Amino acid sequence: MIGEVDRGRALAEAGFVVMWSSGFIGARLGTQAASTPTLMVWRFFIAALLLLATSFLLRRRLPRLREVTVQGVIGVLAQVVYLAGVVGAVEFGVSAGTSALVAALQPLLAASLAGPVLGERISSWQWAGLALGLVGVALVVGDDVWVGNSAAFWAYALPFAGMAGLVAATLFERKMSLKAESDTPLDVALAIQCATSTLWFAGLALFWGGLEPPGGVRFWLAVLWFVIFSTFGGYGFYWLNLKLSSVARVSSLIYLTPPTTMVWAYLIFGESIGLLAVLGLAICFGGVLLTGRGARFAEHTKTAPSSHKTR
Repeated sequence: MIGEVDRGRALAEAGFVVMWSSGFIGARLGTQAASTPTLMVWRFFIAALLLLATSFLLRRRLPRLREVTVQGVIGVLAQVVYLAGVVGAVEFGVSAGTSALVAALQPLLAASLAGPVLGERISSWQWAGLALGLVGVALVVGDDVWVGNSAAFWAYALPFAGMAGLVAATLFERKMSLKAESDTPLDVALAIQCATSTLWFAGLALFWGGLEPPGGVRFWLAVLWFVIFSTFGGYGFYWLNLKLSSVARVSSLIYLTPPTTMVWAYLIFGESIGLLAVLGLAICFGGVLLTGRGARFAEHTKTAPSSHKTR
């Protein structure tokens, strides 16, 4: 039984890494055809319709007002703030490598706040793994960080804001789960989040790019890419993993997304993979393995005292 649980968690983690990293490919495809809000409005509008139809077919109960509020807040933080920051930074000239590197600070910030906010114990092995993973990410995107410095100074604040939004959403979701106030089915939760994001991005689009889709194959390909891989896959696996593991363990998986994005880019755009990137990929894997070992150690030390008392 334990083996089945571990295999299930491993599959969920692998699915998250592959699907979450696809978002950077969608950003490259989409921002060449439309502004970030325009692209995101249609992404989340289509995703919300499909998710609502799925919930109806599955005969889900109507969510309570509190559930709608909780999932709406999560949607604003994890989708609107995060994507407006990370994808918007690329649109305004920040290199993809720089944006990815800033986003990769998320695991360290999430782990440092998980203790005081959620009471999660972060072991020394986990801290070592998180630090090692950051080094690996820096190597993977190192060549790109120094390329394309034409962005305005304020644009570099966008990925920091996006990263902070995802951290806040992660901690808030886990806090609500611990209070048993976030037991909404995953499809319903994503439907509420996407519907909320549609409204917010529509408001942004009125001042940034407009609501009308530009049309063309590239735009709709990017929208469908985002809906299938990044929304259903990326966010779906992200919230699923948070129900199965600690914040530090799940956040550490983000270290594997820049190297995986590199593989996506090689397969789709034919971009070359350098030796430094391969070295960084290996270090990222090492960091995630250390963090996983630290998570298991923290779980063992947490349950050990209670086991001792029952003897």
